[in-house]
Amino acid sequence: MRHQARKRFGQNFLTDPGVIGRIIDAISPVPGQRIVEIGPGLAALTRQLADSGAQLHLVEIDRDLAARLRDEFAARDNVTVHEGDALSMDFGTITAGKRFRLVGNLPYNISTPLLFHVLAWSASIVDMHFMLQKEVVNRMAAAPGGKTWGRLSIMCQYHCSVAPLFDVPPEAFDPAPRVQSAIVRLRPHAAPPVDIADMKAFERLLSKAFSQRRKTLRNSLRGIVAADDMEAAGIDPGARPETLDLAAFAQLARLA
Repeated sequence: MRHQARKRFGQNFLTDPGVIGRIIDAISPVPGQRIVEIGPGLAALTRQLADSGAQLHLVEIDRDLAARLRDEFAARDNVTVHEGDALSMDFGTITAGKRFRLVGNLPYNISTPLLFHVLAWSASIVDMHFMLQKEVVNRMAAAPGGKTWGRLSIMCQYHCSVAPLFDVPPEAFDPAPRVQSAIVRLRPHAAPPVDIADMKAFERLLSKAFSQRRKTLRNSLRGIVAADDMEAAGIDPGARPETLDLAAFAQLARLA
């Protein structure tokens, strides 16, 4: 039976066999690997992932789709369906605390908070392959000095190497989204590129710095880091946050 895509879940189902094949090639699943797939939907990727012999954990919020997935893969002992919201999912519990790979066609309407949620599990993740709005992938992979550099760029690059792989046009989906999409690969760093003593404080500092991008650091971080302390550390308090790299923000966090 045909499933009607639900806007509240941001559902756009991948249907292009060529794109599906390229994604599977990029993931290169092998027997026995633990793979968590977020939003398997109509199982476009799931079938080939299951055929690889990987141990699959499917996270699906739509109860009708979750039921269909349970029915389709009932005879497969390497597929487990978890009905629930990936935004609140405890990945450690569903993978028994073991390392896992993460894949998914992430709902574009919640992609940024979902990325922040999965990054919290980066110490347990081997790698991640996501379909996202191309604009979001550009922000994840951005360099300092431009409008796309921001909190998402910094947090992704603190936790992982970010490699955009290829673009996916709207016509590869049903229904077709109104935006271009892209596949991105994230590989968690073996060791963090900079030292962050208090991650929560670092995240708050980034949120404050980028809450009004046109403000200077002196104004956006007023009451958090003194302008004199910035100058003593070699950071211009008159600079805008988009001009600072990850190391400079780590330094600001140590001054807070």
